[in-house]
Amino acid sequence: MSVPDAARALGGTEQPNAARMYDYFLGGSHNFAADRAAADGLLSVAPDARDNARENRAFLRRVIGYLLDQGVRQFLDLGSGIPTAGNVHEIAHARDPRARVVYVDVEPIAVETSRRLLADNPNAEIVHADLREPGAVRGRATLLDPAEPIAVLAISVLHFVPDADDPRTILGEYLEPLASGSYLALSHVVVDEAPPPESEDGLAVYARTATPVTLRDSRQVTAFFHGHPLVEPGLVPVSHWRADGPAEPSAIHGAAAKVQYE
Repeated sequence: MSVPDAARALGGTEQPNAARMYDYFLGGSHNFAADRAAADGLLSVAPDARDNARENRAFLRRVIGYLLDQGVRQFLDLGSGIPTAGNVHEIAHARDPRARVVYVDVEPIAVETSRRLLADNPNAEIVHADLREPGAVRGRATLLDPAEPIAVLAISVLHFVPDADDPRTILGEYLEPLASGSYLALSHVVVDEAPPPESEDGLAVYARTATPVTLRDSRQVTAFFHGHPLVEPGLVPVSHWRADGPAEPSAIHGAAAKVQYE
């Protein structure tokens, strides 16, 4: 059974999904008509959405490179979606094939697609779990050694976690048991001023998916790091984080922090 056939067998292809919309923005093939229609609708009111997605992927590449330089060889990618071209395991394994990557997602189609894409890779796996349940995630992420440093990645996912679910506390539960030398890296839509009128139209597009967007300001996003020191240059537009070329503005901001305990 092909990946599209397997996905259809699981159902749910008629409602647009943020992970598959992201795949579409990146030029991937693991998306459906409803996802493409929603993504095109978003582009009609937010023309920079595709550029933001690509800048976010470039940020991920630079973050993984930085973490590898720091000696990190284990990665826990929360809300990973579909690991299409240029995702964590490809970036890490190009430098060190022994690096271990655990993707985490709750959406059945993303999980099934990921299992098929990773079937022949002994150092990468997908865990079917809700990132809002850190204990369950840790219990199933058996590929990772908790005694060694782990990089927890929350790349463009926390704006899909509403305030009612308390994402700061959730992240704290991931950080608390980490070994010395671990890191947290994340990116998030940041709105520090009154959002422009077109942002309401963009929010309405995501409101029709299973994962509506919650806007936050830089202070709220910085709080997700629980006081751990941010790697320079701190929380900045993803296109500016350790940029290796000209950087354009981006609504998505990103940062990384080394987990340190007093």
